[in-house]
Amino acid sequence: MTADQVTAPGRRRVYGQLALTLAVLTATGYLARSHWSALETGALRLALADPGWLLVAATAAAVTWMCSALAQQGAVLRTLPARRLVAAQFAAGAAGQLVPAGLGSGAVNLRFLMRCGMSAGRSATALAVKATAGGLVRAALIAVLATACPGVLGLPRPYAGWLVAAGAGATIAGLLTAVLWPRCRGALALVLADIRAVHARPCRALALWGGSLGFAVLHAVVLIAVTRAVALPLAPPLVALLYLTASSAAALLPTPGGLGSLDAALALALTAGGAPGVAAASAVLGYRLLTVWLPLLPGLVVLALLVRRKAL
Repeated sequence: MTADQVTAPGRRRVYGQLALTLAVLTATGYLARSHWSALETGALRLALADPGWLLVAATAAAVTWMCSALAQQGAVLRTLPARRLVAAQFAAGAAGQLVPAGLGSGAVNLRFLMRCGMSAGRSATALAVKATAGGLVRAALIAVLATACPGVLGLPRPYAGWLVAAGAGATIAGLLTAVLWPRCRGALALVLADIRAVHARPCRALALWGGSLGFAVLHAVVLIAVTRAVALPLAPPLVALLYLTASSAAALLPTPGGLGSLDAALALALTAGGAPGVAAASAVLGYRLLTVWLPLLPGLVVLALLVRRKAL
């Protein structure tokens, strides 16, 4: 078997992701052009925003990297070097903005764990454990906030019934695939074994779940603080619920850093929640500025330094 034959499936997957990314970016560009006046006014409004609330948002955004590092430490039994772990999360965030479907951040974290002496299989399992905890935390937060904000996620009965049925069907199909497919069954067994091992040590379990909770909550705090900075009249629990649902929906489209998909989902969610279009655009621009664009260049510099020092 030639090298081209070996890499053909991976190449097709990358081409498919790039095509989907291009389609999303094209649609985003069209929407931006159609609503350019609202975006321009939103940018001007953001420039006049309350600096105190923007400082709160920036601080919360900075702490998210520490929460990510805490969750990653909680997903493994081996003690990881703390400073390099935080730096790796910061670098992984920058890499995730350049490659779709989380492949960039996953590759950085995988390489970091392997450099710390873990095998490739155990490193991949640790990433799966962290991702599983993060997904469960988000689902729990959405359930709690949906109860606190009744009617926000309400759908007409026929659509709600179909949505529940589709979710149940997808869950059952995923479980059957995991049980029946030998490779997937083996990977699932490794993940479950590592989950049990992590929870046998309370400090690791606390780090895993506490870091995952802090990461999700602080990202919501960033958006809440930005909405306060631009005087957007939405209650903090509602903004948190809209952020969690919009970001979860945007994750289904594997664009680099959610570029286009997350922006559109957040703007649509805030507008549906009662925010004026200009204020929603200001909030989304501020959130993306603090969580993506400002950390991008420093993150790439840290990534290059970690590679040069052979930490990755």
